[in-house]
Amino acid sequence: MTTSPKDSTGSNPDVARKLKPNMKIVALDTAVSDFDDLKWEILSSLGEFSAFPRTTNLSIDERAKDAQALIVNKVVLNREIISRLPALRYIGVCATGYNNVDIAAAQERGIAVTNVPGYSTASVAQLVFAFILEHYSRVSEHSEAVISGSWSNCPDFSFQTTPIRELAGKTIAVVGWGAIGQAVGRIAEAFEMKVVATSVPGRTYQTCDICRVPFVEALASADIVTLHCPLTDRTKELINSESLGFMKKSALLINTGRGPLINEQALADALNSGQLAAAALDVLCQEPPGRDNPLLSAANVCITPHIGWATREARERLRQAVYNNLADYLAGKQTNRVDS
Repeated sequence: MTTSPKDSTGSNPDVARKLKPNMKIVALDTAVSDFDDLKWEILSSLGEFSAFPRTTNLSIDERAKDAQALIVNKVVLNREIISRLPALRYIGVCATGYNNVDIAAAQERGIAVTNVPGYSTASVAQLVFAFILEHYSRVSEHSEAVISGSWSNCPDFSFQTTPIRELAGKTIAVVGWGAIGQAVGRIAEAFEMKVVATSVPGRTYQTCDICRVPFVEALASADIVTLHCPLTDRTKELINSESLGFMKKSALLINTGRGPLINEQALADALNSGQLAAAALDVLCQEPPGRDNPLLSAANVCITPHIGWATREARERLRQAVYNNLADYLAGKQTNRVDS
């Protein structure tokens, strides 16, 4: 038995031609995932493909009106918009979260909806430790001091601008023991840290080989608290003035999950008052943030522009998974369906 070779994009042209070559496929917001030379032409083997870097509510009807398949990242497809797209049969979300799509409205129309779970696990875990190592080793601060001439003017072979510390023996509390939380835990163990896992208040604990402790106890014991739980009604503003009060004043809070897990004003107040030592955030409640966001002027905060998912390797996995999801749908398979 022979198989058709894959082309340079990773797609299988022979399989694609047997599917629905006349399907109109439109990607509505590729700007972020297209960074550097990664493009979405892989989807052209599945039908008539067009892509737009960004799409507003004003332009969505014109761009999507005849599409049988839409590929979206953050573009909102609510009930009203879906109702105006009679040809639509498939929505492929280029992310793990799919709250930008009205699943109930899609179900009523028989529209398939897929997502891409797990593609960014290693990428996000890496950013968590980039934050941790920057906070504990102060690499950029010491490099800047050297470049500015401080070492050249120093009488000693070594100097410090601020104390640096070891991770070995420190306690890290992982809030949410899913794939990313577990990846963070494995890295932490390699640094000889003590890992405690916790669920949100009221959630049932699942058995695992890591120390599981109640939420408040985890906050109180941790040198580092890192958030990896989904955003739900239960977890919205999980970190607030009350929960911040349980944390050590020397602790580092990390959020690479969802911005609304944190009450931003409460966190800013805690940082500015010295109630909390530092915070490192890759997500905010509003993205991009308004200039009046209190965290932009808070003390001892490091903020990155939602890049945890965006390593090149993770984006390559994402692109291939989006292709696979649509190809499998056309072949009658149920890969990564979230509408049923």
